[in-house]
Amino acid sequence: MKLNLKTLKAIICVQMLFIVANVSAQNQPFWNDVQAFKKQDSIAMPTHYKTLFIGSSSFTYWKTLEQDLPEYAPLNRAFGGSRLLDVIYYRAAIFEKYHPEKIVIYCGENDVASSDTVTGKIVFDRFITLYKYIREKFPKINIYYVSLKPSPLRWGMRDRMLDANARIEHFCKKEKHTYFISVWNQMLENSKPNPSIFKEDSLHMNSKGYEIWMKEIRKKVKK
Repeated sequence: MKLNLKTLKAIICVQMLFIVANVSAQNQPFWNDVQAFKKQDSIAMPTHYKTLFIGSSSFTYWKTLEQDLPEYAPLNRAFGGSRLLDVIYYRAAIFEKYHPEKIVIYCGENDVASSDTVTGKIVFDRFITLYKYIREKFPKINIYYVSLKPSPLRWGMRDRMLDANARIEHFCKKEKHTYFISVWNQMLENSKPNPSIFKEDSLHMNSKGYEIWMKEIRKKVKK
């Protein structure tokens, strides 16, 4: 079949747009992390899970999550140093294709750390955007938000983090099937981040830090 010049140009234009869009997507932060999730799912789609954990590296580095909280049958889909903006961007791969009984979120800390102009209100607004996307897909399941944590490295950002926590906690109290899990005070010692529960980078937690999280999550997350 012969193609006239106009049709050929249209086909080339569509192909170029596809290439540009694909390249643009690959330039997004955490592209490789999300592709790894997709590859895992293509090999064997997870089936034996009840609780979906999404968010940033505090969940990513929780390598013993399944062993620590077996009663919740967790599926961990947190990635890198992601912001709420990143979780929103990758939502189709991160939570929309799964069917959990409940969702636990830890994200927003990297939003604050990304710029001095990111206020607690901005973090709250981004959380609301993510929350609405989740509620569209899962109208009645329980959603749990773990508060932003204090760390020695980011202690200078505490005012904005506490503001975000307060706004999100207030919102969660008004919503059905929505819960706020506070870990802030539990991670302090003498009113400052307890250095013994962090790794050498003074940002990510060691096993002692995760023990605190396990305790607080168990208080709130219904079996």
